[in-house]
Amino acid sequence: MNPALPKNGNLTSDVRKGGVKKAGILSLGCPRNLTDSEHLLGKLKKSGYSIVDIAEAEVAFVNTCAFIEDAKAESIEALLDLIELKKEGKLKKIIACGCLVQRYKDVLEKEFPEIDVFTGTFAFEHSLDRFPITPGHYAYLKICESCLSSCSFCIIPKIKGKFSSINIESLVKEAKQLEKSGIKELNIIGQDTSSYGLDLYTKRKLPELLQAILKGTKSIPWIRLLYLYPDIKTIKALLDIMQDEPRVCRYIDLPLQHINNRILKLMRRRSNKEEILEIIALIRKNLPDAAIRTSFIVGFPSESEKEFQELMHFIEEVKFERLGVFTYSREEGTPAYNFKGQLPEATKLARLNAVMSRQQGISIEVNRRMMTRKIDVLIDEAKNNTYLGRSRYDAPEVDGTVYVKSERSLKPGDLVNVEIKDTLEYDLIGEVKK
Repeated sequence: MNPALPKNGNLTSDVRKGGVKKAGILSLGCPRNLTDSEHLLGKLKKSGYSIVDIAEAEVAFVNTCAFIEDAKAESIEALLDLIELKKEGKLKKIIACGCLVQRYKDVLEKEFPEIDVFTGTFAFEHSLDRFPITPGHYAYLKICESCLSSCSFCIIPKIKGKFSSINIESLVKEAKQLEKSGIKELNIIGQDTSSYGLDLYTKRKLPELLQAILKGTKSIPWIRLLYLYPDIKTIKALLDIMQDEPRVCRYIDLPLQHINNRILKLMRRRSNKEEILEIIALIRKNLPDAAIRTSFIVGFPSESEKEFQELMHFIEEVKFERLGVFTYSREEGTPAYNFKGQLPEATKLARLNAVMSRQQGISIEVNRRMMTRKIDVLIDEAKNNTYLGRSRYDAPEVDGTVYVKSERSLKPGDLVNVEIKDTLEYDLIGEVKK
């Protein structure tokens, strides 16, 4: 039993004691948290609860995040907002769960006596019980929990515990269930998807899982892989599948964090500069039309100006189609917290701004290559007489938008062929004919 759960270990019955029947949730942080929230709501619905918007709920769940300082602040703010609603009599119970509670349960219990239950991260067995929070046309499929790496800046393994993979058969069943619901895009996620299956001591790893999902589902047009640790053997096997299977989006999410070997070693990353360059060359050669997305951390302890400029040069040379950058967040409980050479926030911010300024120029170049092309776009929403969608090169909520003008009515979930008429820094503008 998860030691953070209520004494009886049964969250649904604990809530039920108060006669509460309407439940809502605030899911904070990453899509992995979101899938946990959907499975929790699925269990609650199966137990007889009515799932409603948080404004109509009698009991409010908050699935918190504690990855970095900003995420912790957002979680605390959400808890305070719900406590105010409870004081006004609009809520009967508040259930705080997730990473922040797992990490700071004792402190939170002391500081927030108004919260009824603190449950930490969920230890539920994988099941098909699920209540969707995402729009009906796309979904996330979480394939593993925690991480096999022990990066010096990251608290996730301490919060989530031992790395574990969900077996292929269960995941294929869930993918089939999502297919029946009518989704057009399946996003395969995990903290470290490249390591899928390594804990199961079998030869069925991520490429085998992807092939099983492709075989088990036939009508999902887009299947996307997210959070691929830069492991050359896994990437090579995935490229072989992508070359032959158009349903797998040619979108490679490869969080690299840095390129300087000294910094990578301090970060306790499993890859080095030479391996990273080999992987990128392999992708560009075998899948030249693929979009590579990556993320970097700037301002890591003792990062010199020369090492930062090495990173800048690398970004300019590779010209990543999609890029995110974060300033180093000093998290207690991680090895890097005690590293010498902690840098001032002003230095971190200046380096972040320098990277984003350069990437803006690269993104403009990349987008201009799309001019006059016709591409498939998945419509996400309608706004101000214009439709907002994404290409297969854009993941939900993190990448750019395609603004679509259409002579016919469209709805979320429509997959349409769009001619690109103009480009912005990060977005595209296109048109659909009748």
